[in-house]
Amino acid sequence: MLARAYGVTLLGLEAQLVEVEVDVGPGLPGFTLVGLPDTSVQEARERVRAALRNSGLDFPARRITVNLAPADLRKEGPGLDLAMAVALLAATEQVPASTLAEYLLVGELSLEGNLRPVAGVLVVAGTVKEQGWGRTLIVPRANAAEGALVGEEVRVLGADTLAEVAAFLRGELQLPGGEAPPGEALPGSSPGPDLSEVVGQRLAKRALEIAAAGHHNLLLIGPPGTGKTMLARRLPGLLPPMTREECLAVSKIYSVAGMLPPDRPLITDRPFRSPHHTASPVSIIGGGRTLRPGEVTLATHGVLFLDELPEFPREVIEALRQPLEDRRVTISRAAGSVVYPADFLLAGAANPCPCGRLGSPGQRCRCTERELRRYRSRLSGPLMDRLDLIVEVPPVDLHELRRGDNEGPTSAEVRERVAAARSLQLRRLAPLGLTSNAQMEARHLRRFCPLTARAQALLHQAYRRLGLSLRGHDRLLKVARTIADLDGSEVIREGHLAEAIQYRNWSWESRTESL
Repeated sequence: MLARAYGVTLLGLEAQLVEVEVDVGPGLPGFTLVGLPDTSVQEARERVRAALRNSGLDFPARRITVNLAPADLRKEGPGLDLAMAVALLAATEQVPASTLAEYLLVGELSLEGNLRPVAGVLVVAGTVKEQGWGRTLIVPRANAAEGALVGEEVRVLGADTLAEVAAFLRGELQLPGGEAPPGEALPGSSPGPDLSEVVGQRLAKRALEIAAAGHHNLLLIGPPGTGKTMLARRLPGLLPPMTREECLAVSKIYSVAGMLPPDRPLITDRPFRSPHHTASPVSIIGGGRTLRPGEVTLATHGVLFLDELPEFPREVIEALRQPLEDRRVTISRAAGSVVYPADFLLAGAANPCPCGRLGSPGQRCRCTERELRRYRSRLSGPLMDRLDLIVEVPPVDLHELRRGDNEGPTSAEVRERVAAARSLQLRRLAPLGLTSNAQMEARHLRRFCPLTARAQALLHQAYRRLGLSLRGHDRLLKVARTIADLDGSEVIREGHLAEAIQYRNWSWESRTESL
């Protein structure tokens, strides 16, 4: 007898519908699985066999053929276990086959017959809603709340065992529906380290405020122990709370990556990712055998902090250029091609030289000229051109440290100013589908970045003296636009542009010559 059930496989941040056909016929007992399955799907044969027997259900001693359609789509992951088991039960008349078209079955089976949670249920539920498949989603109970986050448009039922699913399909049992967290608990952000805890570094704190207000990339350069990491870790706390759409987008990424906390199906805190400098290109950009999202995607709508930036492999640093420009990353492999979002704020930290003593009072740099050149060359010109703010973080004076000179603003105060600047940007850019100044393209600058006559003259002078590229010119204007927004000004004035220029007027050579 032939029966059909429906499951899904994930391709990036989308779910692809899979029709599971099971034919049980005469012949020598066997279990054949076709339809381009990967290793984890092929191993489902043994999981399904043991799960049926240990659930008190019949596993036929006949020839079983399972086809996963479409045949040209590679099927990955254990999420098709439940669909295959239910289709086999229908083919052997243990559950009615007439109603299976109404359900989408997702779940991994244990040998005992229990349903284990799987990655990507939030993406599956979102695809069901977007594509209008109109099917009830049956998932492991641990995934039910995650699937319910997309809203009441998608009916999500949770089950603990294969036997419960079989009883439900026979009309003998009702499965509980998934319940999303209450709406008022979704927005917000947990408190993090406060900016006022950082002693001194007023210029760097100001740069963090500008970076948060306009979503600008930032590089902090200074000797070890001057507070670069402390400053970077406080950057997420300066960003405005995520909207519900951003929360869902981040949660989908972590769901696909299998990193969604089981007790917290919706992520409401902005991500802060800080990979070690020994990380591989695949772990940063994404990819691998199963095309998993990398750190640039996991940091979407949050901060990607790369400490000791020049120590990262050259191929990793250069691979950041495309995500920084396009805010997405395309991963192409022989197994397929996927596009992941990469809308992150980059915060980098670097020492002024390999030994870290260059520019430190009372300490002598021991690096040779050759070592200095090699160290500086690791951050290429094209990458530095994509950094909006380059800030020196000098050592804190001992008297300043003893006084505890942290009278600067708190994170809450800065976040309030950042939120006000972001609201100005939203009103200005929302009709274009943009949310921050950093997202503006060259064609938007003439319209949204008006300059006074004196600011225009200063821009021409800076363009010649600093040798700015066209990209550098545009990024300078975007930063000036953000500074003007923080000041509540519709026009970019000379002071706004002058402050933006000082964040791009840093070079290794000028720093060395000033010693």
